[in-house]
Amino acid sequence: MKRFAALIDRLIYTRSRNSKLALIVDYLRHTPDPDRGWAIAALTESLDFPAVKAGTVRTLLATRVDEELFRLSRHFVGDTAETAALLWPEPLSPSPLGEGRGGACEAGVTSTGPTPTPPLKGRGLSVSAAVDALASATRSDAPAIVAALLDRLDADGRYALLKIALGGMRVGVSARLAKQAFAQAFDVPVDDVEELWHAIPPPYAPLFAWGEGRAERPDLTNVAFFRPFMLAHPLEEASVDLADYAAEWKWDGIRVQIVYGGGETRIYSRGGEEISGAFPELVAAFDQDAVIDGELLVRGEVQGGEAASFNALQQRLGRKTVSKKMLADYPAFVRVYDLLGVDGDDLRALPWTERRRQLEAFVPRLADSHFDLSQVIDASDFDDLAERRAGARDAAIEGVMLKRRDAPYVAGRRAGLWYKWKRDPLTADCVMMYAQRGNGRRASFYSDYTFGCWSDGGELLPVGKAYSGFTDEELKWLDKFVRDNTLNRFGPVREVEKSLVLEVAFDSIHSSKRHKSGLAMRFPRISRIRRDKPAEEADRIATLQAMVT
Repeated sequence: MKRFAALIDRLIYTRSRNSKLALIVDYLRHTPDPDRGWAIAALTESLDFPAVKAGTVRTLLATRVDEELFRLSRHFVGDTAETAALLWPEPLSPSPLGEGRGGACEAGVTSTGPTPTPPLKGRGLSVSAAVDALASATRSDAPAIVAALLDRLDADGRYALLKIALGGMRVGVSARLAKQAFAQAFDVPVDDVEELWHAIPPPYAPLFAWGEGRAERPDLTNVAFFRPFMLAHPLEEASVDLADYAAEWKWDGIRVQIVYGGGETRIYSRGGEEISGAFPELVAAFDQDAVIDGELLVRGEVQGGEAASFNALQQRLGRKTVSKKMLADYPAFVRVYDLLGVDGDDLRALPWTERRRQLEAFVPRLADSHFDLSQVIDASDFDDLAERRAGARDAAIEGVMLKRRDAPYVAGRRAGLWYKWKRDPLTADCVMMYAQRGNGRRASFYSDYTFGCWSDGGELLPVGKAYSGFTDEELKWLDKFVRDNTLNRFGPVREVEKSLVLEVAFDSIHSSKRHKSGLAMRFPRISRIRRDKPAEEADRIATLQAMVT
């Protein structure tokens, strides 16, 4: 645990991407199995311990620390794990789990479940032993297990343990960076790592054995495994000849990959997360030996109609199970972009034109109630395409995709192959209403802002929340504004004087029953601080309602 805690500490204070990469490479090369596998899973948010939640830690800490002290400290620090790690007292008496002291019994916490397993004995604590203990915990014995683990660690170790348990690592390590570190550590192709990563569960023992040359590449023949997505560069970065590219609409849903293999169907998000459970009707409808890339959407109100807004799709996202009513109210379908494999053949090396030909022949094999084909835009030139793009705001469309006709399907962003030409963002002048501290490097700053617009009756109603779009210098100015203009405090949230206007950019806006204003913005970000504009001149709710799609 000490080595992992040291890695986290160095990652937090390292901004350089290459430096973070080097730190992870070193850790993977010099840490034994299974610790390194569990550690990399924790860094990439791939672990889940249902019995251990933030509430468990808060309740447990109340048995050791004054509740008001914890509340004030948590408010200042901005992170439950860090606060608990710092405030947790040094053990005072022998721990029931070994040489540590001041365990759960000393804290007045009792366990009705089984006692932890033998690997927990002794003062030293490995990452794998901690994971085993957390994974075996039930809701009844989780407090005792967590307390005993914390008693055996110093502040850095406690922080690492709680981040493993609760998630939210926030050390600037994406799954892509972790895969690149693995590839660099063992000198293997990152594309191979991408495919194997999602097919092998933590702690990835077969993956490490292959990487170190101790075993052959794992066989995925009968596995519905994830293929890394091909991504696009913004069109603004290059000038292209439309004759070399095919144009398609960029639909406003979420990109998914549906894979059939080994007798089962799986649905993956763009990041490789399996989301099959949230869309059982699509799993049931896809029974072809194939791999498709497409956009997950929800039908509009008219049965069989076009796609609804992203706001409708959000009702289905993030669910492990879906009710019959949800299935009926928000029927999902996939607009198919590409065919990556069919009937045992991998098509990714073929040019787009050939994949498209096979895709057009393949889509009729799918149920038209759940799948349709993304159409190619027949534009004569860029002016024609720009005009069509400009007129597409009323549909569930983000913009246009340009795909080079002779391009194979390759992982990641490759220059010159695919481009995205997103429609211009909408903007509105809004008034800051509330502010909250950020996380990680922003834990000391008020960096998350709730803003609103005026109703016809002169009431300021929240319309969105944003935490991006501003520079570091602007963040410092905004943080000072919040501190100097605080009216009320509600836990970690501050209400501010309604005097600062923020120009907010957003991709689209939709009706929402969950918000008092009746509106919800898509991808809001702060585009400008309007110090020059009086708050009473900010936009009206009616103005935003006219933008609803």
